[in-house]
Parts: sequence; structure tokens; C-alpha cells
Amino acid sequence: LGFAVAPRLNAAGRLTDMRLGIDCLLSDDPGQALAMARQLDELNRERRDIQQAMQEQALADVQRLNLSAREDLPCGLCLYQKDWHQGVVGIVASRIKDSLQRPVIAFAPDEDGLLKGSARSIPGLHIKDVLDRIATLHPGLIMKYGGHAMAAGLTLEERHYAEFSRLYDAQVREHVAEYGFADTVLTDGGLEAEDFTLRLAELLREAGPWGQGFPEPLFDGEFTVLDSRVVGEKHLKLELAAPGDNRRIPAIAFNQTPAGVRAGRPVHVVFRMDINEFRGTRALQLVVDQVQAAAPGDA
Repeated sequence: LGFAVAPRLNAAGRLTDMRLGIDCLLSDDPGQALAMARQLDELNRERRDIQQAMQEQALADVQRLNLSAREDLPCGLCLYQKDWHQGVVGIVASRIKDSLQRPVIAFAPDEDGLLKGSARSIPGLHIKDVLDRIATLHPGLIMKYGGHAMAAGLTLEERHYAEFSRLYDAQVREHVAEYGFADTVLTDGGLEAEDFTLRLAELLREAGPWGQGFPEPLFDGEFTVLDSRVVGEKHLKLELAAPGDNRRIPAIAFNQTPAGVRAGRPVHVVFRMDINEFRGTRALQLVVDQVQAAAPGDA
């Protein structure tokens, strides 16, 4: 449901009308339901293409800032393109936030010269409080907004975008002045070689559902790369070996092709245990959140 059905139902609401998904679920006619399911699948493919293009544009925007170090990044990032789709800005904001560890607001055009934005925050920063502060100090700048600590939505006039971006960065900077941005990933630690089993992955899956405030277990550790190749032009497929163990552990890093990660090299990996189901078979697979080549002394 989570990985196959839900994204397709969700795509209808993002791109056209959520009624298509509801009608598909409620239909008593198998032929009619199949036709609608195929429409939902096509919409989900379209959503993925739009999302990927928008994400690449957003990352290009950040790179054009000519920033030499992570500490030079704006504290609060606003991103906008005239051809972006409202239904996907939330996903894009979330992905860029995860990549840069900065609170992000992605905007798309609405009608009559308005912009609709979707904000995603980081732990320690209440994004709605930031919007509250801006709205209080600058009445009328934000037409409407709402949300909670980690996510929010807002509407403003396009002509106010540059001013809002500046004020947003200043407010985020003020809010994080006490603790700064710590590029730290919190994990549940490492696993022993004997823990890399399909059974453990099944137990972790059964322990869910995971979500906000109850995150899926995240682990990290040192591995040796036995094989590395790019698949689908943008994903890194790995075969890893844990220290002192020659068993091959399959892993996939979606939307990552980091330099220096190649066969025979040590790497540090942040990962989640997962199950790869393919043609009736089930096998352990690590889903990699972050991977980087280990320093020579770490081998």
C-alpha cells in the first residue's frame, strides 16, 4: 500500500482531481477499475517526471549562488520557477531540505499573479512560528498561511517574492542563532555482521508504521565496496561487505552518485534495512540515505 498504491492515489490529487482515485477504489466493475488504475499509474509517472525536473532546477538554482562552503548557504532557502507545478512543490521542498539540511520553501505560480509555497523544516525550527513572526512584522506581505512545526503552506503575491525571501532568511537566521546548523545525522548506531539478515529487515518492517516523531530505525557503519554501478542514470547500486564478513550485502542509494565510491574502497554508509521483492523472491537490501568514501586512515 505504501509504495505501490498510495503514490498513485496521491498523484491524482497532486496533478488533476483526487476523485479519480476514490472512484477507482469504490468501483465494483473490474474492467472500469483497471482502466482507472492505469490512468492513475500514468499520472504517477507524470508526477515523477515533473518532480525530478523541478528538483534538478532547484539544485541548479542553489549551485548558481556560487557558494564555496555549506556555512555560506542562506539559513532559509526560497526557490521558485515559473513553470513549476503546485502539486509537487512540497515534495521538492522536502528533498532539497534533506539534501542541504536547511528549511526550504518551494513556490509555484497560481492564478492572478499569486504564488503558492510549500515549506519543509528541520528539527529544532518551528516553521509556522517563523511565518507568524514575518506576518506580524510585515502585515499584508503573506496573504494566508497555515501549518505546524515541520511543514506549512502559504500564499503571497509574486511581486513580493524577493522581499519575502530576504525576510525569511533573516528570520530563520535569528531563530537558529543559538544552536546553528549542525550537519549531524542521528542514527541508532551500527550493526554486527550477523545482523544483516532478511529476518531482521522483516521484524523492523513489522514494527511500523513509522512516521513523524516515530522515525524508522536508521543505522550507520563502515563497509567495503565489492561492486558499484549506476542504474537508471541517477541511482547507485552497491554490493557491500561488513568488516570481517565476506557476504555480499545489496544496497541502493537513490538519486546519488557520489565520487570516490568504487569497488575495493572503504565507505561510510547511513542506511535503513529494507526488503527487495522481485519476481516472487525476497531478499535483504539496504536503502542508503548517505554514502561517502572513507578517509584513507579509516580503512
